[in-house]
Amino acid sequence: MRFLPHTPEQIQQMLDVIGAESIESLFAGIPDSCRRLKMMALPEAMSEWALNRHMDKLSDHIAVSPEYKVFLGAGRYNHFIPATVTSLSSRSEFLTAYTPYQPEISQGTLQAIYEYQTLAAWLMGVDVATASHYDGATALAEALLMAVRKTGSRQVAVSSLVNPLYRRVVKTYLEPAEINILELPRLQNGQTDISPLEGIQGIAAVALQSPNFFGCIENIGVAAQKTHEAGGLFVAGFTEAMAYGLLKNPGSLGADIVCGEGQSLGISVAFGGPGLGMLGCTRELMRNLPGRLVGKTKDSTGKNGFVLTLATREQHIRREKATSNICSNNSHCALTAAVYMASLGKTGFRDLAQLNHDKAAWLCEKLTASGYPPAFGAPFFNEFVVKFPPEFEIRYAALLNKKIVAGLPLDKYYPELSDHYLLCATETVSMEDMNALIREVTS
Repeated sequence: MRFLPHTPEQIQQMLDVIGAESIESLFAGIPDSCRRLKMMALPEAMSEWALNRHMDKLSDHIAVSPEYKVFLGAGRYNHFIPATVTSLSSRSEFLTAYTPYQPEISQGTLQAIYEYQTLAAWLMGVDVATASHYDGATALAEALLMAVRKTGSRQVAVSSLVNPLYRRVVKTYLEPAEINILELPRLQNGQTDISPLEGIQGIAAVALQSPNFFGCIENIGVAAQKTHEAGGLFVAGFTEAMAYGLLKNPGSLGADIVCGEGQSLGISVAFGGPGLGMLGCTRELMRNLPGRLVGKTKDSTGKNGFVLTLATREQHIRREKATSNICSNNSHCALTAAVYMASLGKTGFRDLAQLNHDKAAWLCEKLTASGYPPAFGAPFFNEFVVKFPPEFEIRYAALLNKKIVAGLPLDKYYPELSDHYLLCATETVSMEDMNALIREVTS
């Protein structure tokens, strides 16, 4: 989209209409402590063509070239995307981010979202799934707010092994509303310690992520049972949707609400965005869901028709009664995920999940044989934690120069885990890449 700035005359006309003396006067109500009072030190403006050349040069330095061997996961996962997904999702009639505000005239868009909801509900094991949210972090926060609305309790428990960035978003949502957040500690095997729930009553929700941030698979069934005994709703989160090609889905294990990140389902990592927030629940909780739900019905002639069955999020519909005013539909990402899941099918999805597991297990086995066993004993999916010697920090930087990203250092998020690295291997990592990493680590 071209940027066409307003002329000084147009700006003055707008100021005259609203009765303001200047643009600066519009911000007079904002305290100086919250404002930048000095002009930013920006370079001189460029022509469009000079700016394009400048951006091209920058991309040469920041783009991750195919020569890089990347062993990063931690919430964003590299997966091959079938050509069918790119081809179908890029058709002009699908290139919109939102469900139309007059949905009944856009039956194709509504049907696509309905198909996504059906596949998402199957994947998560829930009765109903929404038409998607911003990302996995906001989906988790919305899930906890659902539980607070349903139970009336203002206390939730969140595992310390939920993605740290997700937990920060949860705090942003819940703390201003004076909702208390109890953080559940971790066990030595890399799973969540749910023993603090013993004796607690009146909790709104307990949230675990499986596979968790360390890649370890949580005992969802036991956690759900303990949560229900405490009178709360159990929220099962995830960042790697691919895992449920092998693992039992959370809904079948007793989760009341399931939420997570669907980026793995045909959406490129793309420097961290966009994401696909997936959220679903049992039928009993359906009317507490934020966002939109597309349903199928019959028109007056008996033909199938698609409608917005629930739109509880919409502030233009429910105003102050809306369950959320900031969740988004992101329907193009949802469509992409639907095409991806349909392209793989049930068998293909399971086979791809098995390949992800097997590659990570092979890498873990070889590192263990080289003297670097996994730091935690719990089963994992496609990523795991390894403790390297302290001097590996220097080696890590050297490996970057060799175009090898040897996992994620964990000390930034877990200071007690210095020298621990989170390694990930999906189907995109070749045997040659893994052998190269092992040679560099053990040499």
